[in-house]
Amino acid sequence: MLSSPLAKTGRQRGTPRGLIALSVVPSLFLIGPLVALAWRTLPSGRWLEALASPVVGQALGLSLTTTLGSLALVIALGTPMAYLMARYNFPGRRVLDTLVDLPMVLPPAVAGLSLLLLFGRNGLLGPVLSGAGMEVAFSTTAVLLAQAFVAGPFYIRSARAGFESVDPQLERVAATLGESNTRIFWRVTIPLALPSLLSGAIMTWARALGEFGATIMFAGNFPGRTQTMPLAVYMAMESDLWAALTLAMLLVVLSVAALVVLRAATRTLGGPIHGN
Repeated sequence: MLSSPLAKTGRQRGTPRGLIALSVVPSLFLIGPLVALAWRTLPSGRWLEALASPVVGQALGLSLTTTLGSLALVIALGTPMAYLMARYNFPGRRVLDTLVDLPMVLPPAVAGLSLLLLFGRNGLLGPVLSGAGMEVAFSTTAVLLAQAFVAGPFYIRSARAGFESVDPQLERVAATLGESNTRIFWRVTIPLALPSLLSGAIMTWARALGEFGATIMFAGNFPGRTQTMPLAVYMAMESDLWAALTLAMLLVVLSVAALVVLRAATRTLGGPIHGN
């Protein structure tokens, strides 16, 4: 018996008018603030002048640099952890699972304060870092660490789901052909889990791009050094409204672009996608 696309998706033909009506209000609530931002910003050409201002340029450059750096850090450290959690049972696995989720529910200000108490000059690792000539808090490195801390779980959870979706039998077959564990991981496991890995990476980058609370607590708000785009929006609201509006629109555009890339990539690679 052949299954139809309808059976695969679980969606029914036709849409009840009542559900459509009930969806109008939440839809307007989701799109309304973005429409208001665009209506206030775009009709005037003043955003073009603000786009060339040092505040916007510095914040944009710093955000792109730190988010790419934090994403690289998350991928390098999170991929082995995700594979470990997906493939092996070990003591403390449930504790580790909870710790991975914790930054997603932890208030950002608390996350920033916790990082400060760990890496700050008077923090737990402060004397060790100072002895090595390193000052982490209130630096660009602090921005990168704050972003990685709050956004990392998005990648780890997605990567874990991707590795769990790979049939272990395929890895065992590759092993019988004489492949080493390392080659099996890179040539079999990674390609099959790639849609989930890519999805997690894009969501992690988008979350890092919008990080505010942990960054301002741990890294401060210093233009050109730690002032990312969200922090620049906050500061510009008091002195340069058009810079704030321009930065806000840039954040919206980058966030939408991330979602578009996510959906296009997952469709191309044949992986699962939410809302498809």
